[in-house]
Formats: sequence, C-alpha cells, structure tokens
Amino acid sequence: MADGAGDDLERAAAVFAEVRPRLFGIAYRMLASVTEAEDLVQEVWMRWQDYDRATVENPPAFLATITTRLAINAAQSARARRETYVGPWLPEPVDTSADPHLGAERGEALEFAVLLLLERLSPTERAAYVLREAFDYPYRQIAEIVRLKEPAVRQLVSRARKRLRVERRTPVPRDAQRKLLAAFVSAARSGDLAALEELFAADVVSYSDGGGAVRASKFPVVGPLRVAKYHRAFASRFWAGAEVVWANANGQTSALLVRDGQVFTILTINATEAGIDRIYWTMNPAKIAAYTR
Repeated sequence: MADGAGDDLERAAAVFAEVRPRLFGIAYRMLASVTEAEDLVQEVWMRWQDYDRATVENPPAFLATITTRLAINAAQSARARRETYVGPWLPEPVDTSADPHLGAERGEALEFAVLLLLERLSPTERAAYVLREAFDYPYRQIAEIVRLKEPAVRQLVSRARKRLRVERRTPVPRDAQRKLLAAFVSAARSGDLAALEELFAADVVSYSDGGGAVRASKFPVVGPLRVAKYHRAFASRFWAGAEVVWANANGQTSALLVRDGQVFTILTINATEAGIDRIYWTMNPAKIAAYTR
C-alpha cells in the first residue's frame, strides 16, 4: 500500500472512530439488539473503507445516513423474524455503565418500555423519532436521510411523540425505581405473596424472554394476583444458589442474577407512582452473553 493510501485510510479510521458511538446509538435504538447494532456498524465501516471518500463533504452526516438507512432495512427484516420468536420478545440489554457514550448526548429511547413501544412504529417512523429525540437532528437533515419531504418527517415525529405520550406512563425517579426493584427481588426470592401484590400496579405485566433456549413462560402474566402467584410458584427452585449483582442496563438499575459465576438472568422493571407495572426477565443466553461479573 502506498504511503498516501495508508494515510488516507488512517484518516478514514479516525473519522469513523470519532462518530462510532453515535452510529451505534442510532443502530441500537432502531434494532434494540446490541449484536445486530454492532454488526450493522461494522457493515458501515466496510462501506466507508470502499467508498470514494473524496466526494464526501460531511463524513459524520454521511455515516449517520448510511447507518440509518441500513437500520431501516434491518428493522423491517427483524420485525418479520420476531413474529416467529418463541415467547415474549424483549430488547437485548445494553450495559450503559460500560458504554457511557450510548446515552451521553440524550438518553431518549433507551429504556425497555420505550424500546418496546418503538417496536410498534414503522421503521421509517422509528428512525425519524430516534434521530430527532435522541440526537436532535434538524428536520431538514432527517428528511434527507429517510428520503422524505420535511413536512412528512415533522408529521412522523409528531405522531410518534403522541403515541408514546399516550401509551407510556411517567416513570418514577431512578432512585425510587431502584428501591422498588430491590423490594421486588426480596419479595420474589422469598415468595411473599402479600409483599409482591403490594408492590404492583393494577395492570402489572410480567414478561419472560427465554427465546426457546431456556425454560420461561411463553405468555405474559397479567394482573397483581396472577403475577404474584406466578413468582411465588417458582421462587424456591429459581432463586436457589442465585446471587444478585446490581448493574446499569439501558440507563436503569437492573439486577444481574448470577449462579456458579454465570449470569443467567437480567431483571429490569418499569414503575410509576401506582407501583411496578412491567417486569422484564431477560433469560435468553444469546442476549445476556455480554454481561460478566
């Protein structure tokens, strides 16, 4: 390789490294999968290497455009795959303490509850919302990225905001969420039916994502009494030998459940003033492989 070509590739790598956290942040919020987001960002890097970079006036904008367009395509195929997923599908947790850049600019669209709501949007609508709310892109630039007129993009973002505002309740502050999670872990571990019921909102739902790889409920469990009884039923065998390690996943306090030195479950909750309304058990080994003690 000639020295000039080598220098050019080094500059390309430096530009890419600088914007990579943002590219990953876009891809992850679009796909709700660390693995898929990392693969997509790697694909962007491969394209950036092969591209005629002399024609690119604004590399960060160019790379964000490629990332978003690839993510829209990937989200379309991911939606089809998830229709055949075994049991409830949950986002793949991301360790936001290990990757502070993920939420460094704006933390929007990281929490489990929000990612699950975004799954109901079309991929283009989701992209417009993520670029605007999480990264504050101007509408004109978003329109160029998603190949729509600016008024249409404004409408997409407005519609997504309204939908999330209607369907998402205001969560409690993070310190209160952690206290409720700790209380839930204690009550679930002991199988205390009354203590569990007392923590729950009237419409509480428990989701268990085993992906068919481990034993987990294939249907959401709904309602305070049913959810409490469900957790009491498996308390003695599920929690045997388990150690709880607190972690930060998706910007929220989560509990890593560890047995024999291996994380076997990531537990996260969503809570409002009415109590815990969503419980997320991520048990699929493929989704928790990145978490180590």
